[in-house]
Amino acid sequence: MPRQGRYPVRFGTAEVLRDIDRANGWLLSVDGVAQSYLDLDDPTHLEFDYVRRIADVVDCLGRAGAALAAVHVGGGACTLARYIAATRPGARQVVVDADAALVALVRAQFGLDVPGVDVRVGDGRAEVAAMPDASVDLVVLDAFERGLLAGGLVTIEATRDMSRVLRADGVYLVNLSDGPGLPFARRVVATLCAVFGEVLLIAEPGVLRGRRFGNIVLAAAAADLPVAAVAARAAAAAFPSRCLTSPELRARFGPARPLTDAEAVAAPLPPKDPFARPEDPTGEPD
Repeated sequence: MPRQGRYPVRFGTAEVLRDIDRANGWLLSVDGVAQSYLDLDDPTHLEFDYVRRIADVVDCLGRAGAALAAVHVGGGACTLARYIAATRPGARQVVVDADAALVALVRAQFGLDVPGVDVRVGDGRAEVAAMPDASVDLVVLDAFERGLLAGGLVTIEATRDMSRVLRADGVYLVNLSDGPGLPFARRVVATLCAVFGEVLLIAEPGVLRGRRFGNIVLAAAAADLPVAAVAARAAAAAFPSRCLTSPELRARFGPARPLTDAEAVAAPLPPKDPFARPEDPTGEPD
């Protein structure tokens, strides 16, 4: 059984908290920023809305329930990897996290003996660079360090490598957070559009309108994305999200410049409240 408490890790202080509303629900945060939520009795329960949106895309890929090969850059408590293992029996997954102390904490508190999941400590970009061409169906980037998305992972050079390891019908998923004006998201969208044929943005309306800081999920692929199916799920969610396709993104964001290795990447700081939904840290209405 996990134990509530605070624990030093590489990128700050981790905290494990029990959810009083679910019998075996647990929140993992680092320096007050929510990292992962797990229901150890039900790996298909996804508490955070942005994780549910990522899972919507995964659910709509290929044949329902078919095994796939995935690599996750950024692990946390491996919520999504556990979900895929439960919903896609036989899936082969690699999870890479740069924080060895956090991985050890997750292993001790929640266990990491998940079928088909190989958890590695290392640099996510370097691990992807070592992978063969066209070897996976899915790449998921959800890597935050000290509350910030690791900017070197979203440059055009890094994105080309993420694209290289994907199979022809593979999908790249990115979780980021941004605030009014979406300055960071604009640059990341431009980067993905420069590498992939199709890009889809998923976010709550209040985030898109710049009324609050929140999570944005981006899906990118060389081939077509399951836009209609994902949009229907997002619209029917308890907290509905909007989907913007590549033409809509170009019209909305204009000619933003792709990010490159040659410049310093300034990712915005997520909210500090570990109990706030990542998409609604202020609690303000839309």
